[in-house]
Amino acid sequence: MKGQTNRSIIDKQLPRKLRANMTDAEIRLWQRLRGSRIAGCKFRRQHPFLDYVLDFVCLEKRLVVEVDGGQHLENERDQVRDGRLHEAGFRVLRFWNNQVLQEMDVVVEVIWVALQLDARAGTPSPPRPSP
Repeated sequence: MKGQTNRSIIDKQLPRKLRANMTDAEIRLWQRLRGSRIAGCKFRRQHPFLDYVLDFVCLEKRLVVEVDGGQHLENERDQVRDGRLHEAGFRVLRFWNNQVLQEMDVVVEVIWVALQLDARAGTPSPPRPSP
């Protein structure tokens, strides 16, 4: 989505750097998301939007998937970020790194179900995972 990204993120080539240095959990999830493998939906990785770089996003379904490590535990900035993404019409799913690494089939199923829902129906995002 052009024109809606903080220019400094693009100028510093932050998304490119993040793609080159993905975590193990992000790499494993990307292997399942890439190539429209889930419900035929295309995902982008490390996509810039507003003041953020989204881990994974399906623009067509307006679904953001974030993979979080321990630094995100009860992080107020993440709540603000999620709020801004909701205001922009996105739904946000968050998974812990260990969930992605140990329960990949469950993670993929949650994403598949979310892709089946109409983003404009106002369906609330699932609650944040517990550690």
